[in-house]
Amino acid sequence: MATPVTTGPASGSASTPNVRTRRGTELFMLVFSAVIVTGAIMIVEINQEQTVTRQLLYYGLAFLALFGGAHLAVRKFAPYADPLILPLVSLVNGLGLVMLHRLDLAEVTGSPFTGKQIFFSTVGVLMFVLVLAFLKDHRVLARYGYTCGFAGLILLALPGLLPSSISEINGAKLWISIGGMSIQPGEFAKILLMIFFASFLVSKRELFTAAGKRFLGVDFPRARDLGPVLLAWFLSIGIVVLEKDLGTSLLFFGIVLVMIYIATERAVWVFLGLSMFAVGCVLAFNLFSHVQVRVNTWLDPLAELPNDPGYQLRTGLFGMTYGGIPGTGLGNGRPDLTPWAASDFIISAIGEELGLVGLMALFMLYLLLMTRGLRTALAVRDSFGKLFAGGLSFTIALQLFVVAGGVTGLIPMTGLTAPFMAYGGSSLLANYILIAMLLRVSDAARRPQEPPKPKPKQAPIAEAHTELVERPR
Repeated sequence: MATPVTTGPASGSASTPNVRTRRGTELFMLVFSAVIVTGAIMIVEINQEQTVTRQLLYYGLAFLALFGGAHLAVRKFAPYADPLILPLVSLVNGLGLVMLHRLDLAEVTGSPFTGKQIFFSTVGVLMFVLVLAFLKDHRVLARYGYTCGFAGLILLALPGLLPSSISEINGAKLWISIGGMSIQPGEFAKILLMIFFASFLVSKRELFTAAGKRFLGVDFPRARDLGPVLLAWFLSIGIVVLEKDLGTSLLFFGIVLVMIYIATERAVWVFLGLSMFAVGCVLAFNLFSHVQVRVNTWLDPLAELPNDPGYQLRTGLFGMTYGGIPGTGLGNGRPDLTPWAASDFIISAIGEELGLVGLMALFMLYLLLMTRGLRTALAVRDSFGKLFAGGLSFTIALQLFVVAGGVTGLIPMTGLTAPFMAYGGSSLLANYILIAMLLRVSDAARRPQEPPKPKPKQAPIAEAHTELVERPR
């Protein structure tokens, strides 16, 4: 199905063997994704409106055209990139649009989610294309590591420093709202900070591989080498203090810790990081009332607390219990009874209407996406690309774990949203930029190496031409 592409010099010199780019496979999977999304919308319409219109076919064709454009961009700018990453993203994004459309039909709010999310998806795909077009080589990002780190810190701290009137929503200071438009800078800050830490760890790798004192059979790092981990720890605590955001704090510290482990392959860094995180959790619980509310709600969502903070978690759990293993079917449940079902609790809505089976299938899509990203990190040849691709892949995995763990009661609620599914423009745009960068690294990993240029043959001494060298006067 994919067209073999031959690279290398013309006849008369060595050339690389035929390499399949598998862009045809990618196109086929995108068509398959559009069929699934269109079929899901039809099921929702049948169960909610008792009718099927030709307009649904146009929705499916528009969805295919949107990601067909993304496919053409990958074919032109990153022809050797992994062929499954874009179809997986398109399917997850499409299922999110289906659930948002289902919530719109239930008249959750007066402002429909679907239209805005389609707009955000279109802009996200456009940003995806622009990143692929202008970022020719991912290694260029390493040159601007410190600049990206400084910009990421500014974006991360900015909402916490602004007045609550333009930065606080639902008790968390994560936004910048001006003129009816809202943006969440932290979503873009995580990518900038990953660039910084990847470039920093590559250049300062010896700081983390050198062992210090040996204690209980474990070689601990030297005290002077703990600076980056301590900085990440203090920043995580600062996020909790200034912005009241547990999710971003956990995500940021987890990314730093995993990237250090990938760079050093020393489990002691994981042990130290988790120990520091546990200490930070104890301090945050004893110092901040909003952390106490989250933890108490997690421990007992049925408890009678002021303003009933456990209502959201309780209704989400009841909804998934009502769906059971097979689910109620798309359009047959009542996910609209759960507050913020379009954003924080969209996993609960999926679990209610598609059941445990559908939820596991969704998690499998995310797992495949993460696996393909980690495979890219293993295959790429440069150290910066390995760290960067590993960080990008782990970001998706950790974010999904935090979201799914929160709505199922495994961990306290954090306020993060499911990547590519939940309603929200900032998250969607940042994640499409993330996927574009991951595909750029994947293209470098799967691109065949250029054959070495043949060395010019030196003539034998007996056949060498005589050269007259004039002595300078």
